[in-house]
Amino acid sequence: MSKDRTGSKPSGLPIIHPFAAGIDIGSRFHVVAVSPDLCDEPVQTFQAFTGDLQRMADWLVATGTKTVVMESTGVYWVAAYEVLESRGLEVILANAREARAVPGRKSDVNDAQWLQRLHACGLLRASFRPGRDIAELRAYLRAREKHTDYAAAHIQHMQKALTFMNIQLHHVIADITGVTGMRIVRAIVAGERDPDRLAAMRDVRCKENLETIRNALVGNYQPEHVFALKQALALYDFYQQCIDECDVEIERAVAILNIAHSFPEAPLPKAKHRNKMPSDPNFDVRTAMYQLAGTDLTQIHGIGPFLALRLIGECGTDLSRWPTANHFTSWLTLAPGCKISGGKVLSSHTRKTSSRITVALRLAAVTVGRSNTALGAFYRRLAGRIGNAKAVTATARKIAVLFYNAMRYGMDYRDPGADHYEQQYRDRVIKQLHRRAAQFGYSLQPQDSPA
Repeated sequence: MSKDRTGSKPSGLPIIHPFAAGIDIGSRFHVVAVSPDLCDEPVQTFQAFTGDLQRMADWLVATGTKTVVMESTGVYWVAAYEVLESRGLEVILANAREARAVPGRKSDVNDAQWLQRLHACGLLRASFRPGRDIAELRAYLRAREKHTDYAAAHIQHMQKALTFMNIQLHHVIADITGVTGMRIVRAIVAGERDPDRLAAMRDVRCKENLETIRNALVGNYQPEHVFALKQALALYDFYQQCIDECDVEIERAVAILNIAHSFPEAPLPKAKHRNKMPSDPNFDVRTAMYQLAGTDLTQIHGIGPFLALRLIGECGTDLSRWPTANHFTSWLTLAPGCKISGGKVLSSHTRKTSSRITVALRLAAVTVGRSNTALGAFYRRLAGRIGNAKAVTATARKIAVLFYNAMRYGMDYRDPGADHYEQQYRDRVIKQLHRRAAQFGYSLQPQDSPA
């Protein structure tokens, strides 16, 4: 066998980013690795204090580093990300699932060098990170969502205290946080015990009659249960105040975003639903979203004004980061998985996720499934054939595709109706039957309708 006498060595992976750095993020310190060609000591350790983060940024700029990669470790990466980004460095936030540790001994230095090597060869993809204005809006929306969850927990505490006192208020009214319920609860906390006076606080829109409500308000008012109700009500009111403060900041952030967007020439279409949801912010969200998106997203069934605001708060207004709608739905983990080995499909299940957008879209799909719309007919058709779980995922994906097309291409959605979808399904089935019959040498003829 002839030997290669040229003396050439096998070349490794090509270097795509020669001025790349990798950072292993920790709670107390960060380990930074740059290319050995940039400095004599390519690995440095910096504490997690703000002054040390600034020294880390100065050192990276001094070495000529242009791009930095780090893993999304908890929330410890946020401060380092913002400091490095403010210095003009391109910061790549990599998914830990895609940046596996180097085989062998596990250490922070090895992790930093491994990240630097992978990024230099162009093997890491950047996770989505919105711009500064969208990130601010997203922070306010997420804080509001947490306050809503905390308030819901204290609603349960109020209902538990009422149950201890054998006040069956939740059986005679739809919601104890409604007008009637809050009047009665506040009166009980204030010291009112007469069931007739409490029942007289019934709102005129309450469906239950006065006598039934009066019977439900005859209770056993023990002091410890009244005290628990008082504290739960105070905490509920506190979180409602926090939600109102978040609404003020959300309205301000949306107004700042709308400065760069002119109001569309076409008038705002008529709203599909006149009633305002109790969870909606305390300002005209629909008009603000119409100016920000350039189209009325609420025309898409399942997307209300607040959901449109949440979608823009998580994804932004520029959806060109995802080349196609398939990329967008794959990022949302609403697309089928693809695990193939040896030509055999191992799994096509969608990945598990805790994404707020995906959860909201799935809830919207369940609501749409009960409507007399094309999306509702699509959901019911799939639910009867493959089950509710897969129908929810498929319908949520359709809503996400409609949102993507509306935001990126300005599509105006017009619902064709459930009958139109059913007719399309019927025509598709008949066409398949004709094709199958032709394969076996037969032809189908329509049956004459009875007289």
